[in-house]
Amino acid sequence: MMIYKFYQQRIFPHLLNQIMQTASMMDARAELLRKVHGTALEIGFGTGLNLPFYQVEELIALEPNADLYHLAQKNVLNTPFHVKHIQASAEKLPFADNSLDNIVSTWTMCSIANLEQALAEIHRVLKPKGTLHLVEHVQYHDNATLRKLQDILTPVQKVIADGCHLNRNIELYLSNANFKFVEKYYFDADDLPKIGRRMLLARVQKA
Repeated sequence: MMIYKFYQQRIFPHLLNQIMQTASMMDARAELLRKVHGTALEIGFGTGLNLPFYQVEELIALEPNADLYHLAQKNVLNTPFHVKHIQASAEKLPFADNSLDNIVSTWTMCSIANLEQALAEIHRVLKPKGTLHLVEHVQYHDNATLRKLQDILTPVQKVIADGCHLNRNIELYLSNANFKFVEKYYFDADDLPKIGRRMLLARVQKA
């Protein structure tokens, strides 16, 4: 148990920081964030890899893992906008109803323990015309073999990657949470292993 805790706190944050910087993922960040302006809440801020692509006045960085956020400190200090760190859970957002214009999530929904509750919270705090901007690796919907392999490997993936699910149907989760799609497209990140290559980039609002 102590070894696994050491892995989670001292090793995995650095591994994650490297994995999340592939060219395809950085391109997707740039595409997602070019339409985010004003004030934004980022759920699962991680090590701050999105910071260079923001064109906002203020960013609220929600990151429950203090060790991950610590890796972002240098980048945070060099940003031209204000960054406020909140150490809270996506399943219990510390914001008033209908109070936020923009919420950002990049490769975070795969690892939220109770995604239904987190999406209900996002729905609650978004303004009526507010937007959730997200990119996520998702379940294959057109390849039964890869989809089955995702199901088989997800229990292992959850252990080695801090709760990450390979097999979540994010589009279905969003629809069930009463969101409507403003923008949606799937793509394959060719520089990643095939098992986790299928991506969804989407912008949704309250239905």
